[in-house]
Amino acid sequence: MDHAPRIAVLTCTLNGAQFLPAQLASLEQQTHANWRLIVSDDGSTDATLKILEHFAQRVPQDVEVRQGPRQGPSANFVSLASDRDIAGDYFAFCDQDDIWLPDKLRHGLSWIRNIPAATPAVYGGRTRLVSAAGVPYGRAPLFAKAPSFANALAQSIAGANTMLFNRATKSMIEQAGPLTVVSHDWWLYQLVTGSGGIVHYDPVPQVDYRQHPGNNIGCNRGVRPQLKRVRMVFQGGFSGWNEINLAALHEVRHLLTDDARSLMDDYQAMRRGNLYQRVSAFVRSGIRRQTFLGNVALLTAIVLRKV
Repeated sequence: MDHAPRIAVLTCTLNGAQFLPAQLASLEQQTHANWRLIVSDDGSTDATLKILEHFAQRVPQDVEVRQGPRQGPSANFVSLASDRDIAGDYFAFCDQDDIWLPDKLRHGLSWIRNIPAATPAVYGGRTRLVSAAGVPYGRAPLFAKAPSFANALAQSIAGANTMLFNRATKSMIEQAGPLTVVSHDWWLYQLVTGSGGIVHYDPVPQVDYRQHPGNNIGCNRGVRPQLKRVRMVFQGGFSGWNEINLAALHEVRHLLTDDARSLMDDYQAMRRGNLYQRVSAFVRSGIRRQTFLGNVALLTAIVLRKV
């Protein structure tokens, strides 16, 4: 175990007692055992802290529990990822209510440890969907197109609960600091691809993504979630997300490649100007979502000035 890469597992909790034991058990059962767990709790009032205390007493790995910023889950995760005092060879986000398959860490390591250490890299992928009771019933949408900054501007493709990233990525997050972002997984996708790093999307699920009423976002598989997101676009929610993301990217513009900065300018043009200028910027830029229907929705939002 001592010669294997050490992974810092970054977990955020808030009243997670119902599902947390199953996730901790799946972490304990990982075939890659050289990990440490850092938990940032956002003010739990249930048995969450007691469960973590018992877990720390049972496992041989280091477990640290700290107080979170209490500004929502993304801010909590970013506070961990941007903390310069958290060290490791690699880093993994971990949600309180999911279940990791036993080879989750080992599988991610098999790809990421082949990337040069100086290159920012993120491994992420598809998930298997399970009910609140943990019963599998399907898989998250499969994204077939290669990850890119042009895609990252328009959507997030891999959940943070699947992500494993290297020290070069962690260093960039530290440089960026605890910025306000829509979601920490989308932020990593944008930051790493925008800086010339590498994002790998694995089509083989390594995480059981639990769907329940308390999900912060949830999976968009099926008609009802898709309609909900379409309604959100027309109500201006997607435009608001873009404002937040672009403001954060502006703060780290110096970390981005020339091509990424140019794409950011194109995306801004898609959001402003007259109809011809907005559509022309869309055609010229190559900024696209992963699916045909997704791009139809994106173009519609551009036409209606909802981006």
